[in-house]
This record gives sequence, C-alpha cells and structure tokens, in this order.
Amino acid sequence: MTRPSRVSRARIVSQLKLASRKGDRAALTLATEEMKTWAYSPRYWEKYLELLSHPLARLVDLTVIKQGERIARQKGWPKAKRESPKRREKEGAARARPTRARAPRPSAPVQPSLFPETADS
Repeated sequence: MTRPSRVSRARIVSQLKLASRKGDRAALTLATEEMKTWAYSPRYWEKYLELLSHPLARLVDLTVIKQGERIARQKGWPKAKRESPKRREKEGAARARPTRARAPRPSAPVQPSLFPETADS
C-alpha cells in the first residue's frame, strides 16, 4: 500500500505556475483539487489562507473555490471597513474641486436597419 502524498504550498504554487505558463490543464486540475482539500477542511484553513497570499492561488480561489472569504468570516477575522457613500459625499463637499465642463461626445453614426421597411406594411 502506498502512502498518500503530502500536499505542500510550494507544490500547489509550482503546479499553478506550470498551468499558467504552458496552459497545462492537468497541472491546473491537480492544483485545484489540492486547494479544495485545504479549503474544505478546517484542519488546513490556516495553510489555505497563507496559500491565498500568492496571486495565482487567489485567482483560483476567486473563480473556482470561493472559500477564502467564508473561512475568514467564520474565523471572525476583521475585514477592512469600507467607507459609506454618505461619508464620502460629506468629505467630498468639504474639499470640493471646481468642476470642468465636459466636452460633448461625438455622436455615433446611425446604423441602418437590418429590416428595411416595405410598402406592404
């Protein structure tokens, strides 16, 4: 019986780099499956979030796995607070800049109809 291979951050990142350079779908599939193993198991959450510091891993998480934000929320890690639109308006009014008049956009040429009108209708 063979021992199961250990998943490491370096191995996942190298597979992601290979997939990005050569378009190797097998490497991308392997990396994605190993990332899912880490993402779906609470035992590996810390390692998974460290892995997400790499841009390729973050891209795979955002498009395929979508676990990073959920894990952070479950752990109770604080998220960067966004400014409310009302607060931005108040601050913007205090330091209002003079607005410039915008030049009118050139109008696009009128596209002819694909269905010419006939005298029958």
